[in-house]
Amino acid sequence: MKSTGDPVACEWDERVCAHALQRLPADEAAAVEAHVITCAQCRQELDALRPVVESFASWPTDVLRPVPSLQQRLARRIAADTGTEPVLPAQQEWREPEWAAVAPGIECKLLATDAPRRRVSMLVRLAPGASYPPHNHAGVEELHLLDGELWIEDRKLLPGDYNRGEPGTGDQRVFSETGCTCVLITSTADVLR
Repeated sequence: MKSTGDPVACEWDERVCAHALQRLPADEAAAVEAHVITCAQCRQELDALRPVVESFASWPTDVLRPVPSLQQRLARRIAADTGTEPVLPAQQEWREPEWAAVAPGIECKLLATDAPRRRVSMLVRLAPGASYPPHNHAGVEELHLLDGELWIEDRKLLPGDYNRGEPGTGDQRVFSETGCTCVLITSTADVLR
């Protein structure tokens, strides 16, 4: 949703709009959510679009998104009227989210998103020597280190360690000398510095 006055739009802007409309497959949605955490422009775009999309929540769901049973009944009725085979809606299968590169040396795999609360949980992988950008916590940030070593400021975390960041606080220095994987539960409104 870029206007002609936008100086330079992010290459992800169209995917961010599609994600706001919930029109992306799970693996692409995961990549967009991971990207939005590191891109202030896309985060601002998503924040602007979400209230518009959420305003549709008061519309009747059978009009916006018919339940599968209604879709199947309609397909069978059309087939009976036309003398053709019914074209049934495709079954949506759960697919394992893919890892998405969100910054040099940083990959994320989105596990869950709670849009109304602006929360996201994901696996985050830092390559050896990678640093996470300095950031401020808009909400509670919880990190569980699964493997490797991770430094947050002057504290070295080892597998099994937990770190909690309170809203309004921030982390200036987050890096891994060895590489690491963690579970991160955080706000989508965090501010990168």
